[in-house]
Amino acid sequence: MKSLINKSRVKSPWLIHFDCGSCNGCDIEVLACLTPVYDIERFGILNVGNPKHADILLVTGTVNHRNKKALKNVYDQMPEPKVVVAIGACGTTGGVFREAYNVVGGVDKVIPVDAYVSGCAPKPEAIIDGVIIALGKLAEKGKRVDQGIFERLEQTQTNIKKR
Repeated sequence: MKSLINKSRVKSPWLIHFDCGSCNGCDIEVLACLTPVYDIERFGILNVGNPKHADILLVTGTVNHRNKKALKNVYDQMPEPKVVVAIGACGTTGGVFREAYNVVGGVDKVIPVDAYVSGCAPKPEAIIDGVIIALGKLAEKGKRVDQGIFERLEQTQTNIKKR
């Protein structure tokens, strides 16, 4: 049962895309991954609009003081296990705006990041590679989360049998 849950999580992950205020170059490349040319759905990946359904968070753009709370809220709404992919120069380091007074920096200044995709703007192939790396980390995190869930389930079943 454990392997089935973990396998299904990795074979059909859902992702959500959050733009922290980029030039839209990275956003266009993320959307290009969904087209028939690159077809990220061949990996079972589906783009959703609700963070409560997502396993992977793709973040583009420079994090600033106005959107860091929104980014943290989206991250907190995602169920465990979850992974984050920072995309583009702005998402990974703050990009050309990193020295600006209103810029916090890269995504990792606000939430933990599992995979980085560099480039300005990164090619769809690089974004897909970053998502595949994140899937490996999702599988690792899933094993840890599932272990805790199944331990609690076994304890509950034991307590019910004692009654």
